[in-house]
Amino acid sequence: MHSVKLVIFGRDGILNEYRDDHVKAPQEWVPIKGALEAVARLNHAGWHAVVATNQAGIGRGMIDMASVNAVHAWMNRKLMEQGGRIDAVFFCPHTPEDQCDCRKPLPGMMKDIALRYGIHLAGVPMVCDTLRDLQAAQTAGCEPHLVLTGRAAGLDEPTLLRYLEQVPATTVHDDLQDFADHLMRREHVADSHAGDLS
Repeated sequence: MHSVKLVIFGRDGILNEYRDDHVKAPQEWVPIKGALEAVARLNHAGWHAVVATNQAGIGRGMIDMASVNAVHAWMNRKLMEQGGRIDAVFFCPHTPEDQCDCRKPLPGMMKDIALRYGIHLAGVPMVCDTLRDLQAAQTAGCEPHLVLTGRAAGLDEPTLLRYLEQVPATTVHDDLQDFADHLMRREHVADSHAGDLS
């Protein structure tokens, strides 16, 4: 059992609409319908929400740290309007050419999250919309979940099957609301079984 109930979310394509040109200003951060409400529901059920996101736009000079902080302040303000919150944002500022150890699919950010919260990652749900992020979840020992939003929206069956072959522990959900339903349903079943044993 974890001492902290924690969910790791990717950002772009999961919480907000994905943009090929990166989110560079608060107004470009547009929430996906129902996503913020889903996070709030999980918060109210005792789950802590953390974001782990690749932000190569920093390394490419497309966005500076002040702008990144402004985007995340906007994100948290929008979440607060729905009664939700993100506890912390972990991000990799590097480009693929930098060969860092924090850019997903490498597990560096997730290891940092585990250190911050003093937990083991086994069984910690990680919500993804790309194969790269699913691979990061798998490498870190997290429980991989794919939502069919963002870059995964409209995935064809062969591509989806390829994802599942490469990361076979993946659970697929229509969107973040569906993921939240799954997590809360599973928790309810676990609590019911615990009650049977008491």
